[in-house]
Amino acid sequence: MSKTEVIANIAGDLNSTELAVDAALTRATTLVQSMIGARAALNVSPVAGTEAQAKALEAIAALSAARQAMVACHEELAKDHRRLGFGVYADGFGDKGKEKPPTQGERLLRAV
Repeated sequence: MSKTEVIANIAGDLNSTELAVDAALTRATTLVQSMIGARAALNVSPVAGTEAQAKALEAIAALSAARQAMVACHEELAKDHRRLGFGVYADGFGDKGKEKPPTQGERLLRAV
């Protein structure tokens, strides 16, 4: 396996992990919204489900910390990449929202 292929695999795994953490955050916040909406729709006291909602919010905080750790990991890998002088870099998604994110098998690297 060439250096470029190894780097591309790491970049793909990093991107997939970042997307998975974002998806988990999205799902967890949707859960909290559903809990609040269900309580209102059922005309149940705000006290009902308080502990469960608090646990879901704890999970969101933990996922947020995980996301920050993945961003820090990305930054450290970029530093290592530059320091080692490899000739490829991640190109990113371009204009946010205008292009679809890559699938797991797609790579966002190009030679420089």
